[in-house]
Amino acid sequence: MEETWKDRWNERYSNKEYVYGEAPNKYLKRELDKLMAGTILFPAEGEGRNAVYAAKMGWNVFAFDISVEAKNKAIQLAATNNVKIDYEVGELDSINYGQEKFDAIGLIYAHFPAAIKSHYHTILDKYLRRGGVIIFEAFSKKHLDYVQKDERVGGPKDIESLFSIEEIKVDFPNYDFEELEETEIELNEGLFHNGKGSVIRFVGRKK
Repeated sequence: MEETWKDRWNERYSNKEYVYGEAPNKYLKRELDKLMAGTILFPAEGEGRNAVYAAKMGWNVFAFDISVEAKNKAIQLAATNNVKIDYEVGELDSINYGQEKFDAIGLIYAHFPAAIKSHYHTILDKYLRRGGVIIFEAFSKKHLDYVQKDERVGGPKDIESLFSIEEIKVDFPNYDFEELEETEIELNEGLFHNGKGSVIRFVGRKK
């Protein structure tokens, strides 16, 4: 993976503030609160807001990101909240979690580069046990229109890194979707997610 990708996120996360806030994503919180605690993975977890919330709710939490600055802030946030999370730094291909290890996976704004995003979804599927749940929220392809109107809402500016319902169905063919929708939401998450955006949301249970 290009070093510029890592450098960009290290630079962003070197900010003293938690750039997406310290509170969990609202959709993640809503859906996670419905589940019995087990073992959960947060890919591209950034500064740890969702992982720390899950740990506070009794989950056994694993997370990874390409940014060492993100990990440092996530571990700090966990310590502040008196919880522990297992946090790796690296790309998913270099981390072996083991088959069917997780009861849930939280994919919250996990915008992997277009060339690898479907590949990563395939790997993550293998790490989820049958009956396990994916909770997903990320920007849709329509989101480009929103960014052009207001850059404060954030998100990728290349359409290939954004999502469609059709792509989700292709990448996760062996799931029962308890929810799968494209919708407009109002974001208020730290410094970089503010304003109206278009997202794909889904909760899928592995068959």
